[in-house]
Amino acid sequence: MPEKRIVITGVGVIASNGIGKEEFWQSLREGKTGIKKITAFDTTQFKVHTAGEVKDFNPEIFLDSKGLKDLDRTTQILCSGVSLALKDSKLEISERNTRRIGVVTATTLSLLYNFTEFIKDSEKNGPRFVNPSLFPGITINFPSSQVGIRFHIKGFNTTVSTGFTASLDALKYAVDFIKFNRADIVIVAGVEALLFQSFLGYYSLGFLAGLKGEEISCPFDKRHNGIVMGEGAGVLVIESEISAGKRNAYIYGEVGGFGNYFDAYRASKYDPRAQGLKNSMSRAVKASRIKIKDIGYISSAANSVPLQDRLEAAAIRDVFGKYSSLIPVSSIKSMVGETMSAAGMLQIISSLQMLHKGFIPPAVNCLEPDKDCYLNLPGNKPMDKKIKNFLINNYGPGGNNASVVIKAYN
Repeated sequence: MPEKRIVITGVGVIASNGIGKEEFWQSLREGKTGIKKITAFDTTQFKVHTAGEVKDFNPEIFLDSKGLKDLDRTTQILCSGVSLALKDSKLEISERNTRRIGVVTATTLSLLYNFTEFIKDSEKNGPRFVNPSLFPGITINFPSSQVGIRFHIKGFNTTVSTGFTASLDALKYAVDFIKFNRADIVIVAGVEALLFQSFLGYYSLGFLAGLKGEEISCPFDKRHNGIVMGEGAGVLVIESEISAGKRNAYIYGEVGGFGNYFDAYRASKYDPRAQGLKNSMSRAVKASRIKIKDIGYISSAANSVPLQDRLEAAAIRDVFGKYSSLIPVSSIKSMVGETMSAAGMLQIISSLQMLHKGFIPPAVNCLEPDKDCYLNLPGNKPMDKKIKNFLINNYGPGGNNASVVIKAYN
């Protein structure tokens, strides 16, 4: 029996440079950045003042206002993105199909705010008088469970919190559920919110751009000196080809193959050989049953951290060999920042436009590439090119590596 083909039938995006797929795609084509001065919290006492913050965001546009005030920012952004994806897919959820629909959400740091608020309240009022309504929000599955509640989805509901690779790990989890016939349709989301707590953590570790150089996100450029934080949500509706056919759904693309690998090197350190990333890319291409030369574009994990950019560039050259000088490579993090658990979903959504609109987004801020990052970088203007297959990379310090190939649906 042939393996089930898994296709993408809906897209929802809330990003700092665009809300909704069309605005997001147009911003990417124009090289429009969402990285601006932070307004979510006061940064006057710090050296860093910018981030990819989603501004002018009104969740009431996308969601019923009932109970909205009880949701934290992460959950509001996530549910709004899901609303857009469901509308885009024209998926009608009913008692007839709800138990065959699942939800997988990738998020890692977004609950820090809820934890902090609960602790502050307990310290202020004492353990006997702590506000019990604050407690549910500290559970890591809170945002994902709210998706199920708001949209009446009664199938499985899971949260993946593997950091930089969480989006692609969530997608792999969702694909497996469909292939094992435990679901027909899955809403897959990646979300992170811009929080003072996570900002402070990255700042104290010296991970942010601006602490040692220019405050700019410029993957692969010689000025790279750290990440610029970002927030947002990327949401996909995926389903079996049979399910999509029955609904006469529009198909954006097909999920090809995955590769993942854990380096088991050191906590919060990069493996200097980048062996995990090399294995992930090779496995993803092989699982997709295509050849190395058939990859038309690579959406990189490069986030303006010098070592990460250089290691990924070297890994791409090793895996793709002579084709590494032909395959365009760029990173949208120069325009949206490092969104961690949301990154993979935003990368997939940004790349889907290439299958349909025929252009590759510019490598914004990459004016003079680092000499150790030589790749086929498209420069500061979009590149007109029709592609059939693209590769997404997710990885970071800590050991997790993930890659996925998305193919044009044929």
